[in-house]
Amino acid sequence: MAEIRTNFDLLYKMMSRHEEFRWMMLRIRRMADTWIEAIKSLADKQNLEKRKRKKVLVHLGLLTKESGFKIAENAFSGGPLGELVQWSDLITSLYLLGHDIRISASLAELKEIMKKVVGNRSGCPTQGDKVVELIYIDIVGLTQFKKTLGPSWVHYQCMLRVLDSFGTEPEFNQAHYAQSKGHKTPWGKWNLNPQQFYTMFPHTPDNSFLGFVVEQYLNSSDIKHFNVIKRQNQSLVYGKVDNFWKDKKSYLDIIHTYTEVHGTVHGTSTIYMPTYVKNHGILSGRDLQFLLRETKLFVGLGFPYEGPAPLEAIANGCAFLNPKFSPPKSSKNTDFFRGKPTLRELTSQHPYAEVYIGKPHVWTVNINDLSEIERAVRAILNQKVKT
Repeated sequence: MAEIRTNFDLLYKMMSRHEEFRWMMLRIRRMADTWIEAIKSLADKQNLEKRKRKKVLVHLGLLTKESGFKIAENAFSGGPLGELVQWSDLITSLYLLGHDIRISASLAELKEIMKKVVGNRSGCPTQGDKVVELIYIDIVGLTQFKKTLGPSWVHYQCMLRVLDSFGTEPEFNQAHYAQSKGHKTPWGKWNLNPQQFYTMFPHTPDNSFLGFVVEQYLNSSDIKHFNVIKRQNQSLVYGKVDNFWKDKKSYLDIIHTYTEVHGTVHGTSTIYMPTYVKNHGILSGRDLQFLLRETKLFVGLGFPYEGPAPLEAIANGCAFLNPKFSPPKSSKNTDFFRGKPTLRELTSQHPYAEVYIGKPHVWTVNINDLSEIERAVRAILNQKVKT
């Protein structure tokens, strides 16, 4: 039976063997007290006894050397972290709920583990002494999984749960139909149950919503410190890469008229960042939390799309300036989404925040309309929002 865990020693030991997991381990350590409080609270509210302890394989294809993404290498220098946030929280949840987990971030590990699974020759669902009963994987890992097992991979489809940030719509998932519609995406045609795809935000009823934990505070001593931090008349721009700031000076100039502007841009290139911006470089998670606590306005630049950062900023008391997209962005008109197995249209940088949170915490604006920006900034700075 699965028994809840209330310490992380075993997980830390497991993850410390992989340098690729260093960023995720730091996040888990930072939030450890909150996680343990949460699992105890869940156990008080629900009967967590008499649950079967499952053998779960977690394969992070995006972190393998074969993927070529270098996400782990760039995690501390401005690389994308949204997926790592979701993976960290999934691994932590499975671990605290008492399941046996094996974490793989290489093709060699995947082959070694699946060699034992295939040895059972029992198909899907597996029978007898199960080596693996459930597999959490991403689209890159799915391609590796199929290549590793060859044609027999279809016998293990029911085990798969695919982390898929932007989702896979049924018409891209069904290979025959996708072909008939002329969809030329390398990411679809898996013929899985659409609910086996797990999204970061609940933007479609076709897939399952997995989500992530919004990081709001650290430990008890930090919370006391937060209580004495005074909110400054300052903005923090959401954009770690200088190129995100291109053609945004007029927009930022309006914000600078009313607030001090801060940034967290990595690297020596800051040609698109206005000279008045106070740049902190890439901050640790803890330092970023403190900076958000003294900031009034979190400023979107239009990219990255649908990341976790705006929700963390809102949870720490900032208002989020959310750029509106007109026309909406989709795989039909935006290179970033081209080839992705979805026709979903994004009406802003963060549609979830726009629709489900809204004012006074989220202000969705046309950043090319300077008078609209000015009205929004003045309204935000004049409002008193309880945090």
